[in-house]
Amino acid sequence: GHTMRQALRIFSRRLATGAAVTFTGVTGSALWWKAQAESKVDYAAVKKDISDLLDSNLDYDDGSYGPVLVRLAWHSSGTYSVFEGTGGSCGATMRFKPESADPANAGLDVARDLLEPVKAKHPGLSYSDLWTLAGCVAIEEMGGPKIGWRPGRTDAKCGHCCPPVGRLPDASRNADHLRAVFYRMGMSDKEIVALSGAHVLGRCHKDRSGYDGPWVRSPTTFSNEYFKRLYDTKWTIREWDGPLQYQNPEKDLMMLPTDMEIIRDPAFEQYAKIYAEDEQAFFKDFAAVFKKLIEL
Repeated sequence: GHTMRQALRIFSRRLATGAAVTFTGVTGSALWWKAQAESKVDYAAVKKDISDLLDSNLDYDDGSYGPVLVRLAWHSSGTYSVFEGTGGSCGATMRFKPESADPANAGLDVARDLLEPVKAKHPGLSYSDLWTLAGCVAIEEMGGPKIGWRPGRTDAKCGHCCPPVGRLPDASRNADHLRAVFYRMGMSDKEIVALSGAHVLGRCHKDRSGYDGPWVRSPTTFSNEYFKRLYDTKWTIREWDGPLQYQNPEKDLMMLPTDMEIIRDPAFEQYAKIYAEDEQAFFKDFAAVFKKLIEL
């Protein structure tokens, strides 16, 4: 429609001039929340049910399902394309192939299955709203900022609505790749760096992404530790039989090639430095961009 054509013109013009690309109020689902009928879902109860699940299995990873729920919210939203108006948080299309079988989404069946009892308990709740809300609850419960979340997303009926496989970032690539992926969502350099800060949570799994290990020593606490470690640690290439990744001298932490780009690329690095020194600035910017992400 008119709004999408206008957004694409702005996007193309800003890319051509090298300006930051941001869209305020233009989302992938054409302001879907405004059309939301009065809901009978008790979202406070949903949030409590999600919160109760986070530490329900202390044997899972580092004792919390929080990080994998954040990854589910991000991967289900980060497929959006401003060029085509497809993908994004509406639809919960990861329930279907080919999206559910995308190697980038390996391991997210854990998060989807975990949330099934919550979906069953609240019949009027869409998967799309559940997945995005779960990410927000997890961030807040792990000590992060409160994310502005609102309901109204609807679910797709079948896999025909799945976005093309390959829209999520490839951790082995460089800054140009990160920009190609995130500019396609309408994100700016600043927003790319802020979102990267979520790598403070969780760990990589050799049987999922091929990479191995956590980024920080407190992977269930949301903080600016990721940015601090990028700067204050001597990162060297890990010698192993897996893909290229970096390790600290103690060999218990890791960084991905795309993480290193955050401090190697001058345009990215200016924001990483701010976030390493000012946790409140990071929290403020992260809350804003995560809200934007889950409304694509």
